[in-house]
Amino acid sequence: MKKILTGGIVTLLLLALLGSCMGGKDSSKKNSNSGSETSSSLQSSDHSSPHSDKHVAKKQAKATKQHVQSDNELADLNYTSGNQAFTYVNDDHANLKTTDWKYNHVIYSNLDNLNRTSAGNTAYLESRNVANDSLRSTQDVKPTGWHQKFINSEAIINRGHEIAYSLSKGISVNGNYEPSVQSGDQNNLKNLFTQTAFSNQKVQTIYESKVRDALRAGKKVIYQVKPIFKDNELMARGVHLQALSTDKTLNLNVYLYNVQPGIQFNYADGTSKIDHNMNVPTPSGAPSFSEHRNYNGEHYHRHHYVRDAVIAGAAHHYIKRHYQRKYERHYYHPYHRHFYGYHRRHHLF
Repeated sequence: MKKILTGGIVTLLLLALLGSCMGGKDSSKKNSNSGSETSSSLQSSDHSSPHSDKHVAKKQAKATKQHVQSDNELADLNYTSGNQAFTYVNDDHANLKTTDWKYNHVIYSNLDNLNRTSAGNTAYLESRNVANDSLRSTQDVKPTGWHQKFINSEAIINRGHEIAYSLSKGISVNGNYEPSVQSGDQNNLKNLFTQTAFSNQKVQTIYESKVRDALRAGKKVIYQVKPIFKDNELMARGVHLQALSTDKTLNLNVYLYNVQPGIQFNYADGTSKIDHNMNVPTPSGAPSFSEHRNYNGEHYHRHHYVRDAVIAGAAHHYIKRHYQRKYERHYYHPYHRHFYGYHRRHHLF
């Protein structure tokens, strides 16, 4: 009997010891699972928290990806009436390198097989390139897609400079700096494209002013401008501007839609028609065109911002009006009737 009791006690002790070991394993496993769940919970919290570094980095990466667009993607953008006439590219940060600024010059790209300035131009500028507006001359270049019209005596298109006249003093047509060249770029075929008056005067001017201000402050600037054409269209859908100063205080990357209020363009050939539903809001900072005005603390005449194309167009329109009135005054005079009719038929006005 004593042996039986002793054996039973030993058996019970062994069973208790075995249960303790099993319980320890379960507890260890439970603790391990609990740790995993805690870790998983922390990771989940890391992703979901709007203030976590990972969340912010991911959000910024996503935003950057949404704003980085190739030329083809930019060409596919369609302007919607009522929207801003520009959009930022790459979060408004230039895809340029400060180390590329070596010396003062402009790279004027050759025209493509359709005579378009589709490759764009890149300028390496400094303060001596700020031009004197009084040396402007009349332009007569007709870029691809050029079909001028006047609405309420105002031209709807301009000969848009890629590298602005006001930023290219001393730059020769071959792109080199030559001190003897006192004016900015004017009739350079490689630097002009058909641009709407609104895009040129109300939008691009804003960004050119930023570049000009940086140059006047003694900074060195890389400035790249590229008209964006879709397929074989002759009129650009827009223009891609980038600028970066070597000290990085100026850094911009923006795409301007080539649009005009109240006008619908056929970009295939540049022809246009009136469209009263085309609403293009004027961006803040755009200059107003009065005969005399103060803009950014400086005094300008009207033609300082209404570029060469508009000046030439206004003169062109004045001549037309002159002969039209002369014809109306002498309606029955055969010479005048023939003179005005001949010029109308041959598009000399």
